[in-house]
Amino acid sequence: MQPLLSRLGSARAEDFTRIVTPASGGRESAVLVLLGEEPGEGPDVLVLQRAATLRNHAGQPAFPGGAADPGDADSAATALREANEEVDLDPASVTVLAELPRLWIPVSDFVVTPVLGWWHRPHPVHPREPAEVAHVARLPVAELVAPENRLRVRHPSGWTGPAFSVRGMLVWGFTAGVLAALLEMGGWARPWPDDRVVDLPPAGAAPAPSAGTDAADEMAGPLT
Repeated sequence: MQPLLSRLGSARAEDFTRIVTPASGGRESAVLVLLGEEPGEGPDVLVLQRAATLRNHAGQPAFPGGAADPGDADSAATALREANEEVDLDPASVTVLAELPRLWIPVSDFVVTPVLGWWHRPHPVHPREPAEVAHVARLPVAELVAPENRLRVRHPSGWTGPAFSVRGMLVWGFTAGVLAALLEMGGWARPWPDDRVVDLPPAGAAPAPSAGTDAADEMAGPLT
């Protein structure tokens, strides 16, 4: 963890996204990037999958989090409160390590502060509102950095960005961008064929493929 924390001390928004965060405006929000560890499994990160029936970000894997409330003391309080409401996470089980730069998501006009936490006392978690959260998973870092599990996805708008295909979950968009940057900063990333580009499957497509060339072929035909 130390190399990552040292690198985050000088991190800028540009290290995570090409999109410039506006000086003002946008809806303040926060997400919890929660690292934990299971005996014999190595470090992992907590990710949820949003329900396919939601109006925004339907079916998309994400970090726990959401919009700030007036009573939240800071971004960490927002991230921990939202994680409790979404997956029944005990805030007392988390040690907050750092706040990342504020990042703007133009499509929803959220200005998001990712909060890095260490899960010092892991416990079972589950969707508290199935209408909002369909699934919760702890994705091992070793599987996230495996070259066969990494790819890039192409959105119908033409946008192309990093993605991870792990344990039946296709992690893309904002969440994958933050993960990819953190893995690089922590020195955990491994070389992978970044010419593996596939079209983003339709919202609600399930299950998400495993990873690798065959899975990518299933998703989008020939790789480009």
